[in-house]
Amino acid sequence: MHLVYYDESGDDGFPAYASPLFVLSAVYCPALDWRENFDIIAGFKRQLSKDFNLPFQLEIHTRELLLNKKPYAPLRLTGAERTEIVMRFCQIAAQLSLRAISTVVIKPWIKKSEFPVLNRALSYSVNRIETDLQGSSANRFLIITDDGRVAKMRATTRRMQKINYVPSQYDSTPYQRDIRHLIEDPLPKDSKESYFIQLADMLAFLFYAHTAHVTGLASLPHRSPPELNQNFIVRCLELLKPMLNLKASSTHPYGLVRIPSNP
Repeated sequence: MHLVYYDESGDDGFPAYASPLFVLSAVYCPALDWRENFDIIAGFKRQLSKDFNLPFQLEIHTRELLLNKKPYAPLRLTGAERTEIVMRFCQIAAQLSLRAISTVVIKPWIKKSEFPVLNRALSYSVNRIETDLQGSSANRFLIITDDGRVAKMRATTRRMQKINYVPSQYDSTPYQRDIRHLIEDPLPKDSKESYFIQLADMLAFLFYAHTAHVTGLASLPHRSPPELNQNFIVRCLELLKPMLNLKASSTHPYGLVRIPSNP
């Protein structure tokens, strides 16, 4: 079995929205490797507490850390130190027994008057996880996520286990392939209590920043440190490549699924 942890960047509103992008990232971990992965991240956090005086119990929330917001501002970390922490997190993550997939909904590209943003992002993500795990003996998976969107995600995954139409690469007509390996409803967990949700949070922010730059549809806040630039984002994604499901998208170098796929 695999444990799948979700987090997001941006809001899922449409047609009214606060952010033009919505990124949903999933990190999935073989249950048998969970303890080893957990211990490695815990060791990494202990090292951070020594090197940067970052409290061990403090959640790594990437956007707030890089923008020097609460609760990180009182620590007086420099911009270089904050980006170094994120780079190290990427290096550690790439060494773990984990896989990851991210989807981005690019709202200005949507032609419809109504569009279920979270529903569509989650559907694409779950379909690709199911496909990726097909050849594994541990092909069952359980979703764990922050409490805020559990109800919406529950409705989507219950529907997918009954009726699930998947776009065909060879035909304009979607075909039905019900989700068979997802077990239970999505379960809630506070991100402060989960290293793996914090890792999904980091992925979501990095892909949000990358897509914002590539499409020109959004920009990082003015208070961003000079170190937080596109070169830094690409270096992080390159470090993460060993864990990314690159087959999730044949048109993106980091396997990012874009919805819609073009303007």
